[in-house]
Amino acid sequence: MEPKYVCIEGVIGVGKTSLTTLMGEYLDALVIYEQPEENPFLHDFYREPRRFAFQTQLFFLLSRYRQQQESFQPDLFHEYTVADYLFAKDRIFAHLNLEDRELFLYDRVASLLERDIPKPDLVVYLQSTNERLLENIRKRGRAYEKGMSADYIKSLNEAYNRFFFHYNDTPLLVINATEIDFVNRRQDFLDLVSQIMRSHSGIEYYSPAR
Repeated sequence: MEPKYVCIEGVIGVGKTSLTTLMGEYLDALVIYEQPEENPFLHDFYREPRRFAFQTQLFFLLSRYRQQQESFQPDLFHEYTVADYLFAKDRIFAHLNLEDRELFLYDRVASLLERDIPKPDLVVYLQSTNERLLENIRKRGRAYEKGMSADYIKSLNEAYNRFFFHYNDTPLLVINATEIDFVNRRQDFLDLVSQIMRSHSGIEYYSPAR
């Protein structure tokens, strides 16, 4: 059975929002976007990560929870839903950035909220190299991302890989996106859609040939 609710995931700069937008248009789907620009602590976090980590993380957790609750009201106009984030991935950043006492409090709040969040039919994890991620981040030139270091992207990439290596809540499709350009090459995009919109079970891997 083809998935009706798909989450596109991956490290900053991998193209998850672009793929979500393209799939939303292609499928005439309800699209749910992460909204990092709305976090008032984000600029401060990239400038002083240790000082602003907890405020940044808690704001993301609560705002994503509210967005998920609002998005999944009954919808008679869309057969498909595509999101550019998985609610549970918030824990990746929490474990990477929070101290033990902060993490303890975060985990208690997150565990309560996660009970009410609908699970996707499929999670798509886009993988890429640190070099490609940094290149993409530089190209798009977002002001709040200018303070990101290569070391931070490397640690984040490693944290994502660990998280999805152990992920088993839903079917998972891991795609090597290093050498493809689904934004500018239509065939790359159509190839990904055909892989995503088929029946899935467990963990599957796909490495497009160039």
